[in-house]
Amino acid sequence: MSTATYTVKGMTCGHCVSSVKEEVSEVAGVAAVEVDLTSGLLTVESDGPVDPAKIVAAVEEAGYDVADPS
Repeated sequence: MSTATYTVKGMTCGHCVSSVKEEVSEVAGVAAVEVDLTSGLLTVESDGPVDPAKIVAAVEEAGYDVADPS
């Protein structure tokens, strides 16, 4: 199991969290997604490596930005 974390900017409510979780969950290979509204922390678990660009694109599709896509 592989884990990656990202910081999402612009989330202000539970709906924001739901939108990010829904979009990131649809990325191929993603097994679990956790989003913390207070810190903006997005934790992605996957069975193998997932291209960070795909996670960033999913966050942007939800309408938010990733602070540091490293």
